[in-house]
Amino acid sequence: MTDEHAIDVEELSVSACWALLRAGSVGRLAVWVEDHPDIFPLNYAVDHGSLVFRSAEGTKLSGALSDVPVALEIDGYDEPTAEAWSVVVKGRAERIEQIQELMDTVDLPLFPWQAGPKNRFIRILPDVVTGRRFPVADPGGWRTPLSEAKRSSME
Repeated sequence: MTDEHAIDVEELSVSACWALLRAGSVGRLAVWVEDHPDIFPLNYAVDHGSLVFRSAEGTKLSGALSDVPVALEIDGYDEPTAEAWSVVVKGRAERIEQIQELMDTVDLPLFPWQAGPKNRFIRILPDVVTGRRFPVADPGGWRTPLSEAKRSSME
């Protein structure tokens, strides 16, 4: 069975994905924690073909630095074209510890939204970078006869 709208999906080139990554600053980091996946929003910066973020000690940091690969996803909506896009980076995360590399990293535009010390710098080294762009469906196409039906309260 094929989806008639699947032909509307444009696979983005790696260079187009990096352009979108450079234009963004907020993503969601997926890591494996104990026996389950977990997702954390974070601010990132592109640095020489990798992604860098700041973190405090905790679940996100320990999950990112485990032996399991990580994924970072960003997405957006282009209003003039009514198209959405999504980029996913899969790879390994490593702590930035070399003095010169730390000095270079401090100058990156990394501005976490959450207050508090974020003294650890982490680099995601991509193995795979993929993306896609697609037209956003008209919400009216999802309506059913029950869409406007009155519902009883949950109480």
